[in-house]
Amino acid sequence: MANFFPKWTNWLPLKLVICVGAIVTVIVGGLTYYFTPKYTRVGYEPTQPVPFSHVIHVQQLGMDCRYCHSFVEVASHSNVPTTQTCMSCHTQIKADSPKLAAVRESWKTGQPVNWVRIHKVPDYTYFNHAVHVNRGVSCYSCHGAINEMKVVYQHEPQSMSWCLDCHRAPENHLRPPSEVYNMAWKPASAQAQHEIGMKFKEEWEVNPPVTCGGCHR
Repeated sequence: MANFFPKWTNWLPLKLVICVGAIVTVIVGGLTYYFTPKYTRVGYEPTQPVPFSHVIHVQQLGMDCRYCHSFVEVASHSNVPTTQTCMSCHTQIKADSPKLAAVRESWKTGQPVNWVRIHKVPDYTYFNHAVHVNRGVSCYSCHGAINEMKVVYQHEPQSMSWCLDCHRAPENHLRPPSEVYNMAWKPASAQAQHEIGMKFKEEWEVNPPVTCGGCHR
């Protein structure tokens, strides 16, 4: 009696198992990668054209964030310092340092220093930098202890779930306006932070969006 099914169907169950196994492996691998620091760029620390140390400039010299990042309070994006900003000091201070060769070349040619971007919000996400700092969100909350970094790196995942954690409970991060740029400021306790945060949340009517349309416009 002839076989009802052709011979190639004998291998069909094995092929299906292999295909399903491959698909499951890809899905599991993708999800695993998505939830790891590698995907969220935590710890990303590229080599910059100029070895700029925030420890020296902020912690030792006491420079304010807004001196270099001059648009932070008024623009949706915080700017990196221009060559003119750097040279306002370094025409006289360490003017011949080999570490500043790229800055002097930029000053001479008019071409910007090719800084490597570290913190980047996806193109499909709306983020306004000025809105956050003008409502009591410190640089520390998103960038970590920048004043202690000899080389800047990404301290927080800045993922959607990380953003939503703050949007759902902004009182955990709000601080007095006078302390937004003070990297050394810390509340006395978690309870103190909650009380301070609730105070400013109510006074400023802080109500961050938690729906898709808030950030994906």
